[in-house]
Amino acid sequence: MTYPHSPLQGIIFDLDGTLVDSRLDFTAIRNELGCPAGQGVLEFIDSLPQAQQQHAHQVVLRYERQGAERATWMPGARNCLQQLAAQGVPTAILTRNARAVAALTVERLQIPIQRVLAREDAPPKPAPDGLLAIASQWQIAPAAIAYVGDFKYDLLAARNAGMVGVYYDGDGANTHGHLADRVIRHFRELLPG
Repeated sequence: MTYPHSPLQGIIFDLDGTLVDSRLDFTAIRNELGCPAGQGVLEFIDSLPQAQQQHAHQVVLRYERQGAERATWMPGARNCLQQLAAQGVPTAILTRNARAVAALTVERLQIPIQRVLAREDAPPKPAPDGLLAIASQWQIAPAAIAYVGDFKYDLLAARNAGMVGVYYDGDGANTHGHLADRVIRHFRELLPG
């Protein structure tokens, strides 16, 4: 399969809302924290006085852990990862989740990906740092890697890294498609052929 920039040599995935449905209640998180609509939760926490940040991070971690404990595969995601592995296409995960929560999700669902970067490993998306670190480790040019996600921060991170931004639009709402190089409704669309 080829993308606008070059043949695809690797794929990085977001976790929640992309590979898995963790049913995170972002409205409840925002309400409990007092986070204004339109502002990223992590960015809001960073704007709080130092004394309040630890409590706010604990609130987010509580919701994330609940999400990890009930996460289920998105339709077609497991098969897609298995087929990519069989074809020798490198895959990784970059998430804004905490590392322990991402590890719990990966372990519970036996997600066949070795490389997982979380918010402790790189500045949160839309910063490109995590994506570029994976590209460097793989020794693959960013333009030959796709980043697949379900939210604007994923697509902006892909753009900031010079990668192909693939919007996973599982519900068909196409909320963020205008930021993507490509929009998919099902994971089979990522597979060659």
